[in-house]
Amino acid sequence: MSVKANTFGVGAATNITTAVGGREDLTDVIYNIAPTETPFMSNIGRTKCSATTHEWQTDTLATAAVNQQLEGEDYDSAGLDASVVTSRLSNYTTISAKTLIISGTHESVLKAGRKSEIAYQVAKKGKELKRDIEFSLSQVQAPVASTGTTTRKTRALESWVSSNVSSGTSYALNGSTYVITDGTQRDLTEAMAKSAIQSAWTSGGDPEMMLCGAVNKQNISSQFSGIATMYREQSGVGPGTIIGAADVYVSDFGELKVVPSRFSRDRTISIIQKDMWAMAYLRPFKVYDLAKTGDAEKRLLLSEWTLESRNEAASAKVADLKTDLL
Repeated sequence: MSVKANTFGVGAATNITTAVGGREDLTDVIYNIAPTETPFMSNIGRTKCSATTHEWQTDTLATAAVNQQLEGEDYDSAGLDASVVTSRLSNYTTISAKTLIISGTHESVLKAGRKSEIAYQVAKKGKELKRDIEFSLSQVQAPVASTGTTTRKTRALESWVSSNVSSGTSYALNGSTYVITDGTQRDLTEAMAKSAIQSAWTSGGDPEMMLCGAVNKQNISSQFSGIATMYREQSGVGPGTIIGAADVYVSDFGELKVVPSRFSRDRTISIIQKDMWAMAYLRPFKVYDLAKTGDAEKRLLLSEWTLESRNEAASAKVADLKTDLL
């Protein structure tokens, strides 16, 4: 096959005269598959703080014991019960921010997929900021006070949970610095999770969520016997679709939702009572206009926050897990 001389078209082959009047084919949809879920931050509480060192108190009840009294007992002479003081806890706020700068020309020209580049980038940066905060919350991070040359850091989830921990050999959590030393990794077993859940319940907690990475989410689905159901009923048909994932784990101490997290360490499963954790905001998410110094628009997205662990003993964790499918 050959192309006749003087053929007019869009190609660049021999004998084709390339046209310049064709319109571009650019859709008005921008595809972005980056995940925006923040499972820990979205499931816990929200509160306010008023200083860079946020403080709160915890308390507990005396151990239950036999309590049988004499009729007519003179309590003044018998002595009065002692009262236990509350515990005072704290965490530092940290500042998370994103910036953007858009030229005046680009904001003004006709664009595909968005009318305003500033509005589009502000929305995008806002999602990125939430992901950054979720990442920080889900990691091992000890609290750090500001020294003028270092940033304040918030004590994160893994560094808070200390009372109910299933861990490998050599695991350690420093009681003064809250720095974690990871231990020897182990294969996940259901017994590990059951023991951690029991410890949290015995301490007075009611854990309701298991937060885990991708690998151990699959290991829970394949290895745990306490999956709520392996079938989904279809209307009028009965059991139909086979469920390949454990979304709810039924323990001896209640049901726990199994929630995958893209930001949690694969080697740790966090077992959480949600109302015992909260995001405390000194400055909630806000967009600021930065000073105009040229032919461009600048924005600052900022939040100042900390993690409030209302009582870590209500939660638990299974640490030092291998990151291989079982």
